Amino acid sequence: HPLTSKVAVVAPSASADADVDYLFLQVGTDEPLVSDRQNCGNLLAGVAPFAIERGLVDAAADGLVTVRIKMLNTGSIATARLETQAGLPIYEGVTTISGVPGAAAAIALDFEDIAGSSTGALLPTGNRVDDIHGVASTLVDNGMPVVVMAASALGVSGYETCAELEQNAALRTKLEAIRLEAGVRMGLGDVSQTTIPKLTIVSPPQSGGHLNTRTFIPHRCHDAIGVLGAVSVSTAALLPGSPAYALVDQLSNDVATDSLVRLEHPT
Repeated sequence: HPLTSKVAVVAPSASADADVDYLFLQVGTDEPLVSDRQNCGNLLAGVAPFAIERGLVDAAADGLVTVRIKMLNTGSIATARLETQAGLPIYEGVTTISGVPGAAAAIALDFEDIAGSSTGALLPTGNRVDDIHGVASTLVDNGMPVVVMAASALGVSGYETCAELEQNAALRTKLEAIRLEAGVRMGLGDVSQTTIPKLTIVSPPQSGGHLNTRTFIPHRCHDAIGVLGAVSVSTAALLPGSPAYALVDQLSNDVATDSLVRLEHPT
């Protein structure tokens, strides 16, 4: 599955502004391709503890350790903060994330200057909404290039299971046509052989969040939602006029006042 076919290559950083360098590689599951055209926020969470365990950074003291990570795929910097004991990461804890089994110690990630990391601009086309094959779409890149569309515009509810969506041949054909056109408009060129841009269809929330999501990477439906993809979708939800914003606008004031966006996903 694309979610579990990922590689992180980590080394001491060649840059003065980082501790380690991190190269993400997406390994194809249905064809022999390896792509370095995107970041991965999920594997990023494992980079700092890996670097500490392998002695790539000095974490001799107990307590909070900060590791600055250069994401080589886009040149951006992420800062990871985690607790250590006797120079090793502490893994046991009570932090939980929907879609991730069990509980563990928290790893906080702060991102710097990730807007336009793959395309050069937060909104690569300069528009909050673009019409692509008759579907209103927000093309956004805040760490991950994503096309955000309302499920209703695609003839689905957005609450279907991943299996149901993947079995919808007409939907998948429509989504791929949108993805290929969006790739050109976002300055990514021919994306037929790449996993970006990601596609996220959104609908009103059902489980206490602000927005319900279903994400494709690029053809398989994601069992949850990726870290950087979630950042881009949340950004779209804060842009007045976007398909996502229209679905969260009536919910509560906390989105507007705190910029807090809770995304629902299949798991």
